Amino acid sequence: MENLPILEGEAPFSAPHAGKPCKTWYKIVGNLDSSSPPLVTLHGGPGGGHEYMTSLIDLFTVYKIPVIFYDQVGCGRSTHFREKMGDESFWTFNLFYEELDNLIDHLKLREKGFFLLGQSWGGMLGGAYASRRPRGLKKLILQSGPASMPIFMKECAKLLAKLPEEVRRTLEDCEKRGDYESPEYEKASAVFYGRHVCRLNPMPAELLAVFAHLKEDPTSYNTMQGPSEFIVKGSLKDWEGFRDAHNIEVETLLLNGRYDEMTDACIEPWFTNIAKVKWVTLEESSHVCHWEQRERFIQLCGSFLKSA
Repeated sequence: MENLPILEGEAPFSAPHAGKPCKTWYKIVGNLDSSSPPLVTLHGGPGGGHEYMTSLIDLFTVYKIPVIFYDQVGCGRSTHFREKMGDESFWTFNLFYEELDNLIDHLKLREKGFFLLGQSWGGMLGGAYASRRPRGLKKLILQSGPASMPIFMKECAKLLAKLPEEVRRTLEDCEKRGDYESPEYEKASAVFYGRHVCRLNPMPAELLAVFAHLKEDPTSYNTMQGPSEFIVKGSLKDWEGFRDAHNIEVETLLLNGRYDEMTDACIEPWFTNIAKVKWVTLEESSHVCHWEQRERFIQLCGSFLKSA
């Protein structure tokens, strides 16, 4: 990132029921005074951190679209709430709506407008946020974000059933014991990740940062998602964002990978319910097409955001 215009900062945030002062850490690549609206990026997890999204810097270098990254509260360089483990009244969509609204207002993006891209959990957040018709939102990209968690759980079960028998048995045995941190469970999970999360070997260091964040502070992930990628026991388990998707008025681009844990069935309800929508599946990708097919991904996003 040598010679790129980069600004880092912190936005004070009055998080509901936090009981302490809070902040959202952000990084801007590019200049907010440029002619293009900036792209605000929403990382996955919850709690995955911004680092694995940084391949989107290419949207600035190639298309001159300023890109805004931030660590959502509960991870990275933003305020942590380890004392809120299991508190579903605190870890809500509304918390993340208010944080995003606060950041947009802090950076004074309402008048000029902004684009929004959410990946995985960030796609859920982005779709739900766009359903509220926020002032200033110009275009939306939902990348590998499920429209329904019940559908995702059904699809995930199908993918797990196709794993080698020994791997399935290990995952099932560990889950029965509530053992989600042993080397055996991590090794078996890695088989699923290698098929349906990232097919690059080795994984990019930026993507490995997600696992480091979740190990360092799993509070938001464990409370909202559950103990693992395929065991959804948290507050998100019944979420169906597509039911409000008819309220999304802006042009929307849907992206997923052919081998994605977010299968076509997870994406289709967005496509059916959003009025102005385009859907592209990247044929050589799984869950992180912004790394697996980086050049194609950037071309799709850049041309979509730059089109009239």
